[in-house]
Amino acid sequence: MAFFADRLSAVKPSPTIAVTQKANDLKAEGKDVIGLGAGEPDFDTPPHIIEAAKKALDAGMTRYTSVNGIPELQDAIIGKFKRDHGLDYARDQIHVSCGGKPVIFNAMLATVNPGDEIIVPAPYWVSYADIPLIFGGVVKVVQCGADNGFKMTPEQLEEAITPKTKWLIFNSPSNPTGGAYTEAEIKALAEVLLKHPHVWIFSDDIYEKLVYDGFKFTTMAQVEPKLYDRTVTMNGMSKAYCMTGWRVGYCGAPKELVKAMSMVQSQGITHTAAVSQAAAVAALNGPQDFIEANNKIFKERRDLVVSMLNQANGLSCGTPEGAFYVYPSCEGTIGKKTPDGKVIQNDEDFVTYILESEGVAAVQGAAFGLEPYFRISYATATDVLEDACQRIQRACANLS
Repeated sequence: MAFFADRLSAVKPSPTIAVTQKANDLKAEGKDVIGLGAGEPDFDTPPHIIEAAKKALDAGMTRYTSVNGIPELQDAIIGKFKRDHGLDYARDQIHVSCGGKPVIFNAMLATVNPGDEIIVPAPYWVSYADIPLIFGGVVKVVQCGADNGFKMTPEQLEEAITPKTKWLIFNSPSNPTGGAYTEAEIKALAEVLLKHPHVWIFSDDIYEKLVYDGFKFTTMAQVEPKLYDRTVTMNGMSKAYCMTGWRVGYCGAPKELVKAMSMVQSQGITHTAAVSQAAAVAALNGPQDFIEANNKIFKERRDLVVSMLNQANGLSCGTPEGAFYVYPSCEGTIGKKTPDGKVIQNDEDFVTYILESEGVAAVQGAAFGLEPYFRISYATATDVLEDACQRIQRACANLS
């Protein structure tokens, strides 16, 4: 009798974490490696947030909290949703967990039965396609090409919906492409969803504050209030607030779903750390000006990376509206030979080549459901990015 559960066969290790780990291992061996796989800001957590955590510890905030978070954090989240999007939530509509992944996990565990279909536009963040599979969900991937900015059209959404569809997982700005949906584009998708009341929407807004060139972010329940009662609006502290290691994610959702998600969480992680919750309160309620300052640097890095990658033989890179990723095409390198005679047959071959030849670690597009592309995170020092792009240019020039 097999020891491991059958459901394990549906799950793959996170490719983004695997690439980061491989880069770290090579560095530990003394290799000169630049890791561009992790979606983690290189900026430190702002001092006022750290100070709030210290004060909370000094005040004895080291014990269990309620499953759904301390009231002060729930209220801070309620205030954020109202302030940023005009969305009204009560405390029993707020769910707090240990980052974004557990929020998705809890929602899917609470709702997905074997055979239920989950629509996931590709390119997608790797966990969107794997988490529903654990519970017997059927993931329907919708291929969204570069010709439309890697964004799903209303026609594609309509075609993907069936009587078995339970969820649409929606992410803007996108990981891995940085593409962001305009208010008009979201409205057009909402018009389709209004015709199918059995479809719920999971809106991952984690990169909402990381937008450039005057882009105006809006979220699904804000654009179409009629979808409020079947939308989970998720966010978290990791990206804009530079708090990846603090592990705080949250969502606003219908109270019956929040109740179910909380029941699931009570038997799992229980709650996110008390001190992290105190820090999140300070982040949401405190000064926000550092976000704009960070975004200015992110934009400069984006522009540098896009320019340099477009100067590399065989690569083509668009300019994303948000997040801190670019998703360049390496189609022009397919079929070419490396200096040691290997033929680049796909994007995985390409990222392996730039890692082995030039010490640049990126993530292949196949991991995100759309080839032949690769993802680079520009959430690292500008001089390091410039060095990495020069190495990629050199690697491309050496193909024949």
